[in-house]
Amino acid sequence: MPRAVTLLHDFLHDSAARLPDKCALVCAGRGSTYAELEAASNGLACALRRRGVQRGDRVVVFAENSRTAAISFWGALKADAIVSMVNAGTKAEKLAFILNDCRATALIAAPHLASTFVPAALRAPHLRAVIVDGLLPSEGASLPGLCTWESALGVESGARPPARRAIDIDAAAIVYTSGSTGEPKGVLLTHRNMLTASASITAYLENVEDDVILGVLPLSFDYGLYQLIMASQLGARLVLEKSFVFPQRVMETVVRERVTGFPGVPTLFATLAEMESLPGFDLSAVRYVTNTAAALPFKHIRKLGEIFPQARIYSMYGLTECKRCTYLPPADLLRKPGSVGIAIPNTELWLVDEQDRRLGPGKVGQLVIRGATVMAGYWEKPEATAQRLRPGPLPGERVLYTGDLCRLDDDGYLYFVARMDDIIKSRGEKVAPKEVENALVEVAGVKEAAVVGVPDARLGEAICAFVVLEKGAVLTSERLLLECRQRLEPFMVPQQIVFLRELPKTSSGKIHKAGLREQRPATEATP
Repeated sequence: MPRAVTLLHDFLHDSAARLPDKCALVCAGRGSTYAELEAASNGLACALRRRGVQRGDRVVVFAENSRTAAISFWGALKADAIVSMVNAGTKAEKLAFILNDCRATALIAAPHLASTFVPAALRAPHLRAVIVDGLLPSEGASLPGLCTWESALGVESGARPPARRAIDIDAAAIVYTSGSTGEPKGVLLTHRNMLTASASITAYLENVEDDVILGVLPLSFDYGLYQLIMASQLGARLVLEKSFVFPQRVMETVVRERVTGFPGVPTLFATLAEMESLPGFDLSAVRYVTNTAAALPFKHIRKLGEIFPQARIYSMYGLTECKRCTYLPPADLLRKPGSVGIAIPNTELWLVDEQDRRLGPGKVGQLVIRGATVMAGYWEKPEATAQRLRPGPLPGERVLYTGDLCRLDDDGYLYFVARMDDIIKSRGEKVAPKEVENALVEVAGVKEAAVVGVPDARLGEAICAFVVLEKGAVLTSERLLLECRQRLEPFMVPQQIVFLRELPKTSSGKIHKAGLREQRPATEATP
């Protein structure tokens, strides 16, 4: 009797059983079959278990997009652990916070990131194992359970996966996202959450086994991670790239691999539109293009239609807390300009006012999402969870209050209006202004700083910092940007710095950020 798909890694297992010799992953010119990914992830799962990882323990993966990162995701799940993929650009302080916040039992890391992960791991007392995919860092000799990837998996070569104990309501992943206070929050997602989201998205995208999907977005970004999950669900091929820093090389890969699915964010598509060599690429194999992270400007939609004349273009909208809220069917792109579409399959949405009354068409209110994609909550943050997850229509259920203001038209199409907090979405990432403000204020000579997001056609939102200097201090915007690059992850660095004599304040002494936007020079933000 065939086994039902109840756990996320069943996708990989079933595709490996059905298509063992098919190429599942292409990364750095190397192809891996489904059988190879299955065997390697089985070996890693056994290695993690041998090093003390138990059901429900947390495993942090700190690496760029790579074969190792993909295998680590599946291997951690097969060990019945909860996996957290962390951006390779994360600084040591934030990585230490994450390791301690989730009390990680194991850390899997890339060797070239040792200067970041070693000091962070030394401050994480719960770690029992640190597995490095390469040479071991000499400065990390005292780390618990330190070993190479090769030695960890070599012992478990040919191993079967550990006996499965998890069920679908167990947690599968923690995705860390910045909160309005600047302290990262861990979005806790169950196997059921992620299975449902993958099934829904592949349904409306009409994905098939023959698809070749580009994975250029970070696996630490849930949109990037789902490309790996969806490909494994279908038995499709994922072409994994580290980033879009070298667009010429990526596009050459797209042509060579005959990519059919091209997921991106506005920043990526803006870069694509500027490529002078783009007309020379044969992109006829691309049958669909997707966008999320920020609303896709209409001029980008039009440009994408020119770049990919044979492709369907999907504009989508979602939150980490429920993966995806809506999608705009390609046929409606011109009919509903500016809309983020309709609810994804197997999901329900509505808007409420401040008194929690449902609103009809044309009214602006907070978006509420109901469905199996809604997160289990924020990791060990009951108060923050209670703000977002509230009682739903059925007894005992909880629905997601997104914190986003939207409106619906008469046909039920959703239009995003504004965020109810200060979170900035730039380059496809969420940025907490407080983190940037803290970094600026730490610079000698800076008295006060306030950061806001402003609309930007390239970035989704550009980060604009307003700075007040101490008396007698002399600082340039170039110097402040240099300091920010040393203290912050790349996507958090402001695109513009404006010096003011004082910051506008409310009667209660709080910074009046709406007033700041009015003082911003009427110039285009510099990417």
